[in-house]
Amino acid sequence: MPTQLLNRRDLLKRTSTGFGYLAFAGLSTVAAGASRKDSPLSPRAPHFQARAKRVIFLCMAGAPSHVDTFDYKPELSSANGKTSSRPGRIPGAKLMGSPWKFQQHGEGGLWISELFPQIAKHADELCVINSMHTDLPAHPEACLMLHTGSSQFIRPSLGAWTLYGLGCETDNLPGFIAIKPTGRNGGTQNYGSAFLPSACQATRIGSEGQPIAQARIGNIVNPRLDNPTQRMQLDLVQAMNRDIIERERVHPGVEGVIESYELAFRMQDKLPGVMYMSRESPVSKELYGLDDPTTADFGRQCLLARRMIESGVRFVEVSHGDWDQHRGMKAGHARNAKAVDRPIAGLLTDLRSRGLLDDTLVVWGGEFGRTPHGQNDDGRDHNNKGFTFWLAGGGVLPGFVYGQTDELGYEAVDNPMHIHDLHATILHILGLDHQRLTYRYAGRDMRLTDISGTVHNSILM
Repeated sequence: MPTQLLNRRDLLKRTSTGFGYLAFAGLSTVAAGASRKDSPLSPRAPHFQARAKRVIFLCMAGAPSHVDTFDYKPELSSANGKTSSRPGRIPGAKLMGSPWKFQQHGEGGLWISELFPQIAKHADELCVINSMHTDLPAHPEACLMLHTGSSQFIRPSLGAWTLYGLGCETDNLPGFIAIKPTGRNGGTQNYGSAFLPSACQATRIGSEGQPIAQARIGNIVNPRLDNPTQRMQLDLVQAMNRDIIERERVHPGVEGVIESYELAFRMQDKLPGVMYMSRESPVSKELYGLDDPTTADFGRQCLLARRMIESGVRFVEVSHGDWDQHRGMKAGHARNAKAVDRPIAGLLTDLRSRGLLDDTLVVWGGEFGRTPHGQNDDGRDHNNKGFTFWLAGGGVLPGFVYGQTDELGYEAVDNPMHIHDLHATILHILGLDHQRLTYRYAGRDMRLTDISGTVHNSILM
């Protein structure tokens, strides 16, 4: 007995400096001694046959200008310099035609700005939605609405709801990963789980302002204990954690720790091989633009996203910013577009060549659009009443344009799609009924789309 007590005490001491630090937000899998079916992230059947199994969300933080990218407005160019009849917050604002040329691409004749020459080569894979709208023209509220369906309350993110509904396809990696998420405009709420099980929140890799090549997940290798000893240590810690749950019945924090510890243990073998790209061929690295300093960082993010979903991760968000050009838009949008154009085109090419695009939904867009009238001579203000998203893969109609804004680009006028509608449609593509995907909280059944949301079947094959 004294020897057993000594061993336990020694293991507990080591927990504070060894494996114990491996727990971090977003990690989740089956607890020690439990079966895979007991995990909150066990794979679950969708409500109906799904078109896609996974999502890559390319989040363009700061709001790209739709009238300069994918929503061609020749009338706006003709009216360049005229006083706007809807100046918003800028009295006397003048209309500003796009400084970039548009051309039609692909068999569908999609109008795409010269900002995106590489993405334009994939026109026949894009489903462009030119009729998006959201509630408010302020970044914090609009970002939260885009990610969680609410601009007012703390709610689970789209990725968390996806994981809650479908579970995870891998035991050894998180089901939801956010790559270089912005720390502004909602911060961790944008990829959090709120009242859903804590296992549903994202694991963050990297942060805004840090090159993704420098991003590391700390303590993924334990320098003090080998695997069998770590397993023995973990079993002891988990037994005590389960004792707490048995006594208190409900303890989300401890439940999250149990899940976190288990996946962290498994990740030691799997994650380094996914994170480090030394085995990628020179052709693959060139495809994503890793050979060019302008595209290398976002290219690494896109390549990492492909590696993650290929390894069973359910939802990956890849962030890029800042597209918020109230001035200096010509230089700013050109710089941002150049950084993402080749990597995104490379991602679409790679997914297609690996047979992954058909059951992977790629989503591109920001929290709102920008005004047709100018600001500060070379900029545009916020516009929440009309903007553009595009989707690719995942059973959406390829080479297709859906909806439109008015002749100048101020407001969605044909087939308007609210953020709630976008969320409902994405869940539908994943085989989930947004009205049935609910969680009982605060006395009512909560859902991503609240009491709204319409699936736009017209964009689906």
